[in-house]
Order: sequence, then C-alpha cells, then structure tokens
Amino acid sequence: MPWQQLQAHNRISDPYRLAPGLTLRFPIAWLRVQPAPARVVALRGPVQVSDPVNGTRPLQADMLLPIGSQLQTGDDASVTLSFADDSRLQLRENSLLQLDQLSSYGATGMVDTRMRLQRGRSSNQVTPARGPASRYIITAPTATSSVRGTLFRVNAGGEDSAATTEVVEGRVQVGNRAGKRLINAGHATLIPAPGTAPAAARPLLPPPQLMEAQLRLQSLPLLAAWQPMDAARGYRVEVVPAATPDILLFAREVSTPQIRIDNLPPGQLRLLVRAIDADEVEGLDAARDFSVPDGLPAPLTIAPLHGQTVHQLQPRFQWAKVAGATGTVLQIADNADFRNPLLEQQTSTQHLRIGSPLPAGSYFWRLASIDGDSAPGRYGQALPLQLSDAPATTPLDSAKDSKGRLTLRWPADAAAERYRVQVSRKADFSRLLLDEHVDTPEVAFKQPWRGGTLHVRVQAIEEDGYAGAFSAPQQIQLRCRLCYGVGAGVLLLLAL
Repeated sequence: MPWQQLQAHNRISDPYRLAPGLTLRFPIAWLRVQPAPARVVALRGPVQVSDPVNGTRPLQADMLLPIGSQLQTGDDASVTLSFADDSRLQLRENSLLQLDQLSSYGATGMVDTRMRLQRGRSSNQVTPARGPASRYIITAPTATSSVRGTLFRVNAGGEDSAATTEVVEGRVQVGNRAGKRLINAGHATLIPAPGTAPAAARPLLPPPQLMEAQLRLQSLPLLAAWQPMDAARGYRVEVVPAATPDILLFAREVSTPQIRIDNLPPGQLRLLVRAIDADEVEGLDAARDFSVPDGLPAPLTIAPLHGQTVHQLQPRFQWAKVAGATGTVLQIADNADFRNPLLEQQTSTQHLRIGSPLPAGSYFWRLASIDGDSAPGRYGQALPLQLSDAPATTPLDSAKDSKGRLTLRWPADAAAERYRVQVSRKADFSRLLLDEHVDTPEVAFKQPWRGGTLHVRVQAIEEDGYAGAFSAPQQIQLRCRLCYGVGAGVLLLLAL
C-alpha cells in the first residue's frame, strides 16, 4: 500500500516531521484477514458436524471447525467451542448452530466471529474486544445479539416459545429490523416472532436458595434440594468443572425443587441451579463447589444376592478384594439415596456381619474400597435387601437353585450392552475357570470344590461391539468344600 495513503488517512501534513509517541491509524481493510477455525474443547453425548467438503460425521474432541460448519446436538448432548480470542460458546442439547464467519486480523488480536443459532440454546463467554473490528455476533431466527466482552445466553425460540437473550454479565445489544435494545446484566429480552422488536428488558429470576440440610455432595449419588419459587415453572440443573464452568458434565431440567445425580467424573466440580419462568427465560445461578473422589473402585459383591430375603436380623455380607485396598466400608440405609445411612462399618477383611440387629424390613446396602491413605473410593450400586425375623418356609427348596453356586455383581455401565466375565485361579488369567458373556451386570457359576483364591475381571461391550479394557482384577477367597467332604469321610470311617 503506498505510504501516501497512510499519510492522508492520518492527516499528516509533513511526513518528514513526526512527533515522538505519535499513534498511526491503519484502515481495517488494509489488515491481513486469515481464517481462525473454532476448536472443540469439550464434548458430551452425540453431536454431528457437517460442512460442504467433508459431509456429515460425528464430532470429536480437539477437532478444528472451519467457516461453514454446522453442529447438531442430540437429546442429552453438548459441545463447547473455543474461538481465536479465547471466547467460548457452549451449545446445549437439541440445538443447531451454523458457523458463518471465523477470522482474525493478523497479529492485532481482533477477531470476527459470527454464528447462526437456528434451534436450541447456547451460553457464551466472550473475551473483551481488542480493537474496533472485533465482533462476536449470534443471529437467531428473530434477532441478532452482538457483544464485546460479556456472559450471556441465547434461546432461538420455536413455534410455541419466544426467542430470548439472557445477560448474566456485561451488556448485550439485541436487535432486528423492527428495533434494538441494550440489555444490561441480570436482565433478559423476549422476541416473540420475526419482525417483532425486542421487548423491554426484565429482571432474571434470582438464584434458588439451596437447602443446606438436604445437600449431599461428598458421595454419590449427589443429592440436592432448594426452596421452591412461585414464579418458576421448572429448574435447570448443571454440573461443570469448577475451573472451566463453560464445559457441561451433566444437565437436566426438573419440575420439582430437587435432584439426584448418580454418576459424575472425579474432580473439583460445581453444581449450578437456576429457575425457568413461564416464558422459558432462565434466571441466575445458585452455585456450590464440591469434590468427587478419584478413589479405588467398589468391590464386586457376593452375598447377599440382589433383592434377597435374609431370614436373620444380623446378616453377613461378603465381597471380592480390590487390588490396593486396605479395607472396605459397608453402609446400610432404608432408601436408595443413602441420605442418612442407618449403619456404617469398616473392616479389613472381605466379609462382615453387622454388629447389632436391625428391625425386619426393606433396606439397601452398598460398599466402597478404602485405600492406603484411609480414603474411601466411590460407593458401588445400592442393592436391595429384605430382612425377616420369620423362619424360612421351605429352606431346602429355596437353597436348591443357589446350592454350590457363586453369584457376582458389579455396577452397571450405561454404555454397555453386555459384559464379558473371566474367572481364573491365576493372577495373569492364563488359565480360565470361567469366560462368559452376560446381558446383565451379574454372573452365577458353580463354585469350585477346592478352596483358595479366585481372580475376577469384567469387560464392558458396547452396542457396536466395541470392547473396553478389562477392569482391575479383584480377588475372592473360597473355603475348601472338598476338604469338608474328606474330613467328614474320615470321621465316618473312624466311627465305623
């Protein structure tokens, strides 16, 4: 570009006499524009991406998305994108997003990011603008939201609901051909239909008040409850990493002021709860940080059986040994949530009889392994149990099916269609006593007559046939049934 044009643009009369510290302005059109693809930083559930060159394919973590890419999320899915200026967009479930413009202006730090939210919802954390050409624009069917450094949410709306823009931090300009509005933090605007100007800003619903007495965040399943809000037609519950709250680990809408979450990844996490009003506008978040331990796996359970009726009030429990575990903790409760366990006992062995009798009735029990630092890992599945003080009516008949058989159970894997179970006397599984495929997380097999140690491992197999890695082997100590038979025979000979 001729230097004379730069002189004219800056209105410099004498190019040979420039004052020290003078700032020169360059036209945006002169800057080199280069593509700045978006990057997938987090992915949850089924998400499809399509573009004119590669067609439609499953989205993958760390994938780079060029201009023209279209993202579609499934029922329980989300994806978080990062742009060239480190702004981030979280696309929620059942949403459709088109990436229209992804470019940067040389090394200036200015970025032009434009998208079309055609269906569903997005949350946006936008980095403050670094120059006049920086843009972050989301166009929905009824209006356009443009920002320069803020946190906001956009709902594309639908046939039965209005489009909304909800501002959590900063300010957002929302507009279409019918008009514009500047929406401040803590407020939202509705656009009922195309061609309708954005409505006057209105306050977001306040954060729900969490009920401390009903919070249980230290062990799974996570339990939370909050005070109901008259203006709320429902609530949105999310779990995100505490350090990166724009990444969704769990999301669900509920109609009642309570939630149970059975499974979460380990780490420092954050629970978010916000109210949803009658116009589908989501309010401000109530937040609580918590930690999910990354400990040893729960032991495989052996006895009692799932749902078994035990005709004694001080039942004996038995389980496999987890490698590296120094002990096991047993909990018994009268509900599957284990909000207030009735009993908790620890032992260094693989069996335990509870210390005092419980009243006859229905219970649940679960186990967790204890590591060398005395820290418990995750609890296993809550198993139902019936305790009865009545004598067994047909003890011989009821024992026939289970006589001489060993039953093992393990926590279900949501992605598994079936399981492969291997049992061996050798720790390297070079010689197998059992190698079986089952459809449920349970297997029963004939107990060997010779006692000793059995090694057990389980492999989850998904619907498409993909087999994951085997679980860490666990150990089962068996009594020698043959020894009892031989001893009884010797005593019989002596008696004769």
